[in-house]
Amino acid sequence: MILFNPRTATFDHLDPDTAALLRKTIDWFEKKGKTRIKEDDHERVWYDDFLEFVKDERIFATFLTPSQFGEENQRWDTCRNNALSEVLSFYGLAYWYTWQVTILGLGPIWMSNNRPIQEKTAQLLKDGAIFAYGLSEKEHGADIYSTSMELEPQEDGTFRANGSKYYIGNANLAALVSTFGIMSDSKDYVFFAVDSQHEKFECVKNICNSQNYVAEFALHDYPITADDLLATGQTAWDMSLNTVNVGKFNLGWASIGICTHAFYEALNHAAHRRLFNHTVTDFIHIRQSFVDAFTRLAAMKLFAQRACDYMRVASVDDRRYLLYNPMVKMKVTSQGETVINLLWDVIAAKGFEKDMMFEMAARDIRALPKLEGTIHVNMALIIKFMANYFFRPADYDPVPAQTDPVNDDFLFNQGPTRGLGKIRFHDYRPVYNSLKLPNLRIFKKQINTLKHLLLLARPNKKQIKDFDFLLNLGELFTLVVFGQLVIEKARMDEVGSDLLDQIFDFMIRDFSQYALTLYSKPNSTALQRYFCRRMIRQPDGDRARFERVLQHHVYSHTDLYTMNT
Repeated sequence: MILFNPRTATFDHLDPDTAALLRKTIDWFEKKGKTRIKEDDHERVWYDDFLEFVKDERIFATFLTPSQFGEENQRWDTCRNNALSEVLSFYGLAYWYTWQVTILGLGPIWMSNNRPIQEKTAQLLKDGAIFAYGLSEKEHGADIYSTSMELEPQEDGTFRANGSKYYIGNANLAALVSTFGIMSDSKDYVFFAVDSQHEKFECVKNICNSQNYVAEFALHDYPITADDLLATGQTAWDMSLNTVNVGKFNLGWASIGICTHAFYEALNHAAHRRLFNHTVTDFIHIRQSFVDAFTRLAAMKLFAQRACDYMRVASVDDRRYLLYNPMVKMKVTSQGETVINLLWDVIAAKGFEKDMMFEMAARDIRALPKLEGTIHVNMALIIKFMANYFFRPADYDPVPAQTDPVNDDFLFNQGPTRGLGKIRFHDYRPVYNSLKLPNLRIFKKQINTLKHLLLLARPNKKQIKDFDFLLNLGELFTLVVFGQLVIEKARMDEVGSDLLDQIFDFMIRDFSQYALTLYSKPNSTALQRYFCRRMIRQPDGDRARFERVLQHHVYSHTDLYTMNT
């Protein structure tokens, strides 16, 4: 089964100790029950009980301590981290969020050369501490070029930190906040660590009306010594972006967890509700919505799992993850919104009810494409890879599934963030040619037409400056990459041809929609519009295949999971 089910999940692809911790986490949530989780969400109760569980079982310490600083079974293993992200988000975004921002806060620490603070951090994790990442600011958002947090050198060799940060999760209780700023004299970038409980640290307020604490904080002549410094200059700059590469991958997994729980609730409700003398699941439009929701969710998970493999094999000579990683942040999370919209159309007013987990899902799914940088920011990065992906493939050894229980050392030694235009990718064409399915054949024609557009009707100078134009072109490109990794993972897991072909049914429709949007742009040329028209295609409408997917993959999940109340 592709979807996570708390009743049956064994995590047998992971080591026994990890599987046992994940099962304990599931049992903790199920014992707490839906009623308590919903009450805490509505009343915005800080989750002390969850953090106490994390401390007692050393959950964060086990999953987030690199092996060189930890004890047995403690390591930074992206594969098992994904599993925990999925479990936490399945039960509520608040629980996932405190884990997520802890990951971001730890990034600069584990990437630094400050051994004493690393050893201190390892002990803090054992003690149950949480962490925070002080990057964004109220006036500048994610524009880290314009940071106004300053570190002022003192005559005795120490420093004083002054400035504020905004939208900083966990900053109310974080043992350490990895804080980004500039040196007041040289204007060099700097990363340093501060304690949220220090008297010179002001936690101004929680800026969100949520169960989480998303802080505005200010430093007022906060004393910093050399022992608190994590990095300066170009290294600090690289550290900020490389931490994002590690941490923001989790956003896609949060969407997967949220959508999975919502899927179970929506399906169970629809399957047991009768309207106009018919079960809701019998209506034609409901059947289509459920198939679309399930195939999109399945594709989200297949893509994110395969992207993880490329993160874990990454090296200075193989940085393909820098394309796949932002797609997990951008494409998987935006697909999550579509899944919730489809399911919400099915259950309608039921999705507003306060005792439904769906109420939380409908609210929280919107946040993920917008957290840690917008879709537009990630698309600007993705577009940089388009030429090399389509026209200059390179040879790489095949990448098998990366589930081995080993530390992901490279993620904390990624090096300079420059040279994105030099990154090469393996040829996508053998992957698409490896299977002969009706919708794959149609989708390959769409890809070939897109390549012809890029060769014969490439964007002119004016269009290159029009980011709205490039955004739609980028969406077409990401669909090609998305489909490639979905196929790779589907073949590895022996996903049936019916389901894979049905996945490409919605892929063809999405491709056609973006082609139509590009066609409609006022500055599209006649030749570009010609190619856009040729990209608009109808998927293969095999009703027998649709029915098999509906019954064997979608409706077969009815009543497989209902959360304890």
